[in-house]
Amino acid sequence: MVEETSKKTPKWFMVVSTVLLVWNLLGVMAYIAQVTMSPESIAALPEDQRRLIETTPAWATAAFAVAVNFGALGCLLLVLRKNLAGLFLQLSLTAVVVQMFHAFFMSKSFEVFGPGGLVMPVMVIVIAIYLVTLAAKAKAQRWTS
Repeated sequence: MVEETSKKTPKWFMVVSTVLLVWNLLGVMAYIAQVTMSPESIAALPEDQRRLIETTPAWATAAFAVAVNFGALGCLLLVLRKNLAGLFLQLSLTAVVVQMFHAFFMSKSFEVFGPGGLVMPVMVIVIAIYLVTLAAKAKAQRWTS
C-alpha cells in the first residue's frame, strides 16, 4: 500500500519551497557563471580576486557544484512533496560545509572581500540548515510522501 500524506500541506510550505528553489537556481547560475568565465574575464579582475579564482582547488569547485545542484533538486522535490528531498538537501548541506571550509579556513577570501564577504556565506549556511530542517518537518508532518 502506498503511504498517503495524512495532513493537508500548508500553503506557506509551498511558497517557501518555491522561493528556496529559486534561491538554489540562482546558485546554479552563479556556479555556471564562475566556471565558464573566459580567460579575458578572469584577467580583467583585480589581482587578489583573480588569484583567488585561479587557486581554488577542484574539490572546492566540485563542492560548489554539488551544493547548488543538489540544493535545487532537493527544493524541486519539496515542491513536488517527495520525501527524497531530505536526502538531497542533506547532501547539499554537506557540500556547503566543505565549500565553506575552503572559504573560511584555506583561502584568503575574507582578506579579499572584507567583512562584507561574510554575509553571503553565512546566508548560504543558514538557508542550507533551514532546508534540511524543513524537509525533516515536512516528512514528520506527512506533507511529503
